[in-house]
Amino acid sequence: MSKEKTRFNLGLLNRILSYTKPYRKQFAGALILTLVLSCISIVRPLLISSALNEYVIVSKNFPALNTIGLIIVLSLLLEAGLQILNLSLTNFLGQSIVKDLRNQMYQHILRLRNTYFDNTPVGMLVTRAISDIESLSDVFSQGFITILGDVVMLIVFVSVMLWKNWMVALVVFSTIPLLFIATAIFKKGIQTAFTQVRNAVSALNTFTQEHLTGMRIVQLFAREEQELEKFKVINREHREANIRSIFYYSVFFPIVEILMSVSIGLMIWFIGSRYTVMQINGGDITFFVMMVNMLFRPIRMLADRLNTLQMGVVAADRVFKVLDTNEVIPDNGTRAFKEVHDKIEFKNVWFAYKDENYVVKDLSLSIYKGQTVALVGATGAGKSTIINLLSRFYDYTKGQITIDGHLLNDYRLEDLRKNTGVVLQDVYLFNDTVMNNITLNNSAISEARVIEATKAMGLDGYIQSLPGAYNYVVKERGISLSAGQRQLIAFIRAYVYNPAIFILDEATAAIDTATEQLIQVAAQKLSEGRTSIIIAHRLSTIKHVNRIFVFENGRVIEQGSINELLQTDTQFKRLYELQFEEGGVS
Repeated sequence: MSKEKTRFNLGLLNRILSYTKPYRKQFAGALILTLVLSCISIVRPLLISSALNEYVIVSKNFPALNTIGLIIVLSLLLEAGLQILNLSLTNFLGQSIVKDLRNQMYQHILRLRNTYFDNTPVGMLVTRAISDIESLSDVFSQGFITILGDVVMLIVFVSVMLWKNWMVALVVFSTIPLLFIATAIFKKGIQTAFTQVRNAVSALNTFTQEHLTGMRIVQLFAREEQELEKFKVINREHREANIRSIFYYSVFFPIVEILMSVSIGLMIWFIGSRYTVMQINGGDITFFVMMVNMLFRPIRMLADRLNTLQMGVVAADRVFKVLDTNEVIPDNGTRAFKEVHDKIEFKNVWFAYKDENYVVKDLSLSIYKGQTVALVGATGAGKSTIINLLSRFYDYTKGQITIDGHLLNDYRLEDLRKNTGVVLQDVYLFNDTVMNNITLNNSAISEARVIEATKAMGLDGYIQSLPGAYNYVVKERGISLSAGQRQLIAFIRAYVYNPAIFILDEATAAIDTATEQLIQVAAQKLSEGRTSIIIAHRLSTIKHVNRIFVFENGRVIEQGSINELLQTDTQFKRLYELQFEEGGVS
């Protein structure tokens, strides 16, 4: 990733902070606790120094020593309690913002048009929605609040040390410049390593998701070894990126320990060489030894926390780029839609999935209320695109699509989708029961309604044949069922939602005869009283339709009833006779 992409960005940090608004009290509490802890951390070394000087070296006042010892223990317990409360608040704040941001991200993804998913790997979106958003939790638990506390702590430590004995303090500080140089080098190196780790995680997620989804293809073409080698390369890059980050830690922390020991050694040498002049006592020496350890700890952690903050901001940048994408389906329609009163009309419609490579060209056709029409033609002729345009998965480029004379975009998107029942040739089923796959967990659709619909379509016998019937758990993507069985469940799903428009992308080439007959009965049942569009692959299945549109290269080249199209020398007639000769027509 380029430096421009990893450069710290205050605008992004402000945007992250805007998510704390619902949690103002927790944010303020965490901030106050952090500052309080930064200030009281000096109390314990001062008490120990005072106890040694006054009640051990000078007066031997053991009752007073016991009292101050008790105070030290109580201060330690108070500090520990405040730290527990502070960690709880910062982590609660971080996880709450992660929850809110993840909900916002998923809600936004649900509204994106299909073009975005066509061009974006699913694994990348999973990385953005899961691991990148999770990184933002560290911005609050280990990021800027903690950094602010460390800075305040350093100011307090330095001030008190100079007040105690400025000469000894300056000797202790003599190694600090070397520590800052080591910290700067570490910060730069670990930042690059962490960026590489995140990129490697994204690549690993994308590759794994894609190949698990396409595992059948990999195995079918015996590509296991080749894909394994690709995975090994990506996995090796992930390992090497992590090793590089570990290397920086393994070098940096020992350097800090060495510099800390050098600082203590210089302090002891300085005090010893000037003891008779300085007359420094044992309590103050103990104080400075303790302060060296306490001073170097926040400086050592500062680089790591700055890097955590910066990487959190980089992760936020990636998340916000998804949230800021303008490829959202416009939903500005105000007109309600329940049914077709007159007709659906395409007027000189043009559409391209990319640039000006039009797959629908100057298309004009009308589908009247209650009609069942069929779209036929070669693969790639533009038939399935009609489904995508009518369902508004994509918006057409030029022309008009109207329902009852009103533009498609004038209707509320929710109404349009809710009243359009689509059964695709590639049916997606979730890892859930048959009942939940039919209702999609819609509480408005009762189990009785599902059973009634299933019986009305003549599919009750099929559902009862499944182990557990409606409670049968379908595996992910419906892999435990055949293509025909998945389509049958999709028919029931469409029927219970009672759509005004029914669209069927009929793919029966790989379905057995018995299942095909069930599908035909279900299709005709669903078409009754509805405006229906059937994308026909087997021409024998569309004898009952009112009108047929023959597509070629994104245009309608012929239209009419099946009898009209078979009476003359048409493209449809040639396709029909070809399927008859191949045994596709009964």
